[in-house]
Amino acid sequence: MFRGLILILCFLLSLAQVNAFEIVLPKEKKSIVNTNYAFFVGQAKGSETLTINDEHIHIASNGAFAHSIKLKEGENRIFIRSPYGIQVYKIYKNTPVTQEFPAEEFDMRKAVVNCDNTPMRSTPVDAGLNRIGHLFKGTEVIINGSKGEFYRVFLAERKVGWIMKKDITFIDCNKAIPAEFIDMKTERFKNAAVQTIEFTKKLPYTIEEDEKEIILRIYNPELSENSIYNLSVPKPEKYIYKVTLDGAKYTFKVKKVPESLKEITVAIDAGHGGYEKGAIGCLGDEEKVINLKIAEKLAEILKAKGANVVMTRECDGFTSLDERVKIARDAEADIFVSIHLNSIGDIPMDIHKNRGTSVYYFNNNSKQLAEIVEDTTASHAKTRKDGVKAASFAVIRPTDYVGILVETAYMTNPLDSVLYRSEKFPQKAAEGIAKGIIEFVKK
Repeated sequence: MFRGLILILCFLLSLAQVNAFEIVLPKEKKSIVNTNYAFFVGQAKGSETLTINDEHIHIASNGAFAHSIKLKEGENRIFIRSPYGIQVYKIYKNTPVTQEFPAEEFDMRKAVVNCDNTPMRSTPVDAGLNRIGHLFKGTEVIINGSKGEFYRVFLAERKVGWIMKKDITFIDCNKAIPAEFIDMKTERFKNAAVQTIEFTKKLPYTIEEDEKEIILRIYNPELSENSIYNLSVPKPEKYIYKVTLDGAKYTFKVKKVPESLKEITVAIDAGHGGYEKGAIGCLGDEEKVINLKIAEKLAEILKAKGANVVMTRECDGFTSLDERVKIARDAEADIFVSIHLNSIGDIPMDIHKNRGTSVYYFNNNSKQLAEIVEDTTASHAKTRKDGVKAASFAVIRPTDYVGILVETAYMTNPLDSVLYRSEKFPQKAAEGIAKGIIEFVKK
């Protein structure tokens, strides 16, 4: 009798083990965070029903689920229940104290930029879409104020920029001599326009666009408050451009994107890799693996269509963001496509809203490709269209290629997990991206 009860108990315990839910994220049951929401993803097994803090959780056909809980200040206890078990998470919300620094005004001081590609911003914030230029090492700037971690750069009357304090070194103003203009030339070719302008020293610059032109503005505030040199180039329908510096000679090149796929070089960037796994899916899938599968399929399709293709990674290895950009630039890529799967930030999870394909761009020359690729990828991969959005991602910031970042689906959405776990998904997503690139080139 006793032995029979033991066998029945063992059977019931094994049944519970088979059906019990599994939490993939968060990884720790006790944690300290400074976010507004706790995000739970995982898998329910069998015909399990699930609640998190008494809220009913939608479970996809493959068992995947995702849910967010709003956190209060201090300790939060979160109970995850099913008929087969319960798990308790303790999450302490620790709100960091933010300090607002007032702006400081001071007399003009002279400084030089420490490194190439130093961002100059429109606001003293180290994030977002506020970049107005990237300065070369040795560029001389005038500083007349500061706020927080930034110095204010005086460019001209009613025109300033902001540069991080760590990126400049002050020099003796008494030895400063205003830069002198030396020469300017314009050359026009079949598919490009090139303008050069030379000074006696390096000066700050910005690039602006209107409907018809791309304008390089170089500032010499030591000479006068309105000493601005404008180089304007007519804007083609599809274009890339870059500014290079040799000594104090600036070269501004605007090039048309070729209209034949056989003349196009496409850099394909499989996001993450190596120890950088990317987002983790509800069932434990790693984003980096799916990214590479899509990238490999995309390369096959574009090569078969005649395009020249370069990959930023071809295996499960780590490649830095700078290396990815360098690979594309060394190959003189016309188009750069970074492939990812999405996850949500510190927001409430909505499985019907936070799903599908979104495409990001930074520069105006990339918006058209982003719009086309969102449409074609969603159509082929059978995903929801999640929007075309501007974002300051490092790999799509350069202007010398048309750069987009494609979030093919949401790793953390249980409904999307049914799609991206399909064997056909990498091929279908790649076909959609390829079709968008081809339409953009031939349009």
